[in-house]
Amino acid sequence: MEERANTAVHEKAGRRGRSWPLKRIAVAMVVAALFFGAGVVVGRDNPKNSASDGSALNYSSVNQVYNLLKKDFDGNLNQTDLINGAKTGLVNAAGDPYTEFFNPAQAKTFNEELSGSITGIGAELGTDDSNNIVIVSPLAGYPADKAGLKPKDIISAINGTATSGMSVDEVVSKIRGNPGTKVTLTITRGSAAAFNVAITRQKITLPSVTWHEDGSIGYLSISQFTSDTSGLAQKAAQEFKSKGVKGVVLDLRNDPGGYLSAAVDVSSLWLKQGSTVVSERRGATIVDTEYASGNNLLAGLPTVVLINEGSASASEITAGALRDNGIATLIGTKSFGKGSVQEVENLPDGSELKITIARWYTPAGKNIDKQGLTPDVSVADPTSDQAKAAQDPQKDKAYQVLQSKL
Repeated sequence: MEERANTAVHEKAGRRGRSWPLKRIAVAMVVAALFFGAGVVVGRDNPKNSASDGSALNYSSVNQVYNLLKKDFDGNLNQTDLINGAKTGLVNAAGDPYTEFFNPAQAKTFNEELSGSITGIGAELGTDDSNNIVIVSPLAGYPADKAGLKPKDIISAINGTATSGMSVDEVVSKIRGNPGTKVTLTITRGSAAAFNVAITRQKITLPSVTWHEDGSIGYLSISQFTSDTSGLAQKAAQEFKSKGVKGVVLDLRNDPGGYLSAAVDVSSLWLKQGSTVVSERRGATIVDTEYASGNNLLAGLPTVVLINEGSASASEITAGALRDNGIATLIGTKSFGKGSVQEVENLPDGSELKITIARWYTPAGKNIDKQGLTPDVSVADPTSDQAKAAQDPQKDKAYQVLQSKL
């Protein structure tokens, strides 16, 4: 997805029916997309228009500033832009990088990201503990990947403009552009000196699920949890079943997340009906729980899940659900750690408000947010030389572990 922000949209009755572990799902997609994936509870259709406790804001000082601006400003003022700017500033003042206001154009872009077709550089974006804009994961075979960008690379500037103080969405909007045009990113990687990378934008359209059979093992890869994920994963499971697959490798590496409902559907391919997939907590209180549907075509098959630091939100929910329910072994490196829940509210003018309302916990009670999932078997990501030679030690280890269980 294009400049995706990791998130997971959460579909629920009475809510707008999408579910993203970044809406700017976990992870806005920089494809340049950042799509952090499971964490957004896509919002209610009728947002509240005023505070119910009588604590409505006093806007008199804002009007005072506006009147002075209108009186003395040497230039043209667009009221719509001013109002949207005020809304953006109000929401940003909450101090949470995943609580964001989207004007109508930004909301449209966000929804396009969830469709799986965008124009950009093909990378997932997020923030680190210092609020730097970072690469969550480059999408394989797309411009960011070909340019050598890596997970946790810091984007310190775009076309010479520093990203300090920018939100993920602001960075995404600057990275995006027309296909064939170039954007120059200044990258900071570890303790090395910053360097510039010029990347040509292109349209990114990918099916979210790919699969094949390797003898008795079925290999299922999910690049992000979008609108086509549930159906494609179901199709893959049916094919595995018909061909007598004996074990499954589920590859969630560099998957930034997406719809929560898709994460639940994918988990349900293994879990018996009523099994806990993930719980939603505010503080120590469980406010909601997602359960498996029972459509478990892959029940009983030995399974390995591949994760790495680019696995976020919805992919972490799925990996955690399968491990905590005793279904799967996790192999790879520690996941990203995007476990906050965002609810998306539709506003009458086409704009949207994404609000952090809770945190996701695995069935065993592990807090995903900022902690991630530690694999059962740690295997480092392929080196650049291994990748060039089409070597994948993580995948090789998954097959080795799986073969021992067949």
